[in-house]
Amino acid sequence: MPLVYVLNGPNLNLLGTREPEIYGHDTLDDIAGQLEDRGRELGLEIDMRQSNHEGHLVDWLHEAQAQGARAVILNAGAFTHTSIAIHDAIKSVRTPVIEVHLSNPHTREEFRHISYVGRAARGTIAGFGAMSYLLALEAAARF
Repeated sequence: MPLVYVLNGPNLNLLGTREPEIYGHDTLDDIAGQLEDRGRELGLEIDMRQSNHEGHLVDWLHEAQAQGARAVILNAGAFTHTSIAIHDAIKSVRTPVIEVHLSNPHTREEFRHISYVGRAARGTIAGFGAMSYLLALEAAARF
């Protein structure tokens, strides 16, 4: 089955308990389960990962291309707004990257309005809570 990497950055391991009024009550495991269920329906295999370390995300983007992944769904967390390294990694691979956010960064603090990830990604889905990931998976299925 075609493979879709789902990469998650810093603090996303705390979903469900971290500021649920912003990020919702779904845990990363809940989201993984939803993606795996929908992935099966779409004929896609999901490889879901999380790291608080920027270099892991860069390495996984390279790995996604080496493994021939159909797409990468990336929630880089706070690295979205700071990481030139992740921006450059996205630009250096042919695998399409879809940026996702649970909240809408444009309705939040000013520093969240800049997305280095979004400047390199194929597209962005934000503001729909856990459904943002499912919408990104629907897009990935059509690549």
